Amino acid sequence: MKGTYLGEFEEIVLLAVGILGEEAYGVAIKLEIEERTRRTPSIGALHSALNRLEEKGFIESHEGGATKERGGRRKRFYRISMAGKKALIKSKELRNEMFDLIPNLSFTSI
Repeated sequence: MKGTYLGEFEEIVLLAVGILGEEAYGVAIKLEIEERTRRTPSIGALHSALNRLEEKGFIESHEGGATKERGGRRKRFYRISMAGKKALIKSKELRNEMFDLIPNLSFTSI
């Protein structure tokens, strides 16, 4: 397994994979990220992040069946692994802990 550091974009990709569940494949993940973040990642950047996440052991992938709509090509589907779930939990806990340490910061008045 590669390093366990989770970058911001990798975290967003991992969250999108989790949101999509069984329907997590490249284009769907890209659209989910666009909808949630108002960012438009390139498909190349997305696939690079997916490859890094798989190398780190945070996601697993498999190919679906070939379809006519895709000219006989297969979709690659992704799912979060146990290590990925642990990385997301650790990331959330760290962020919450650090937010809690900011003095006089109230998000209720925003």
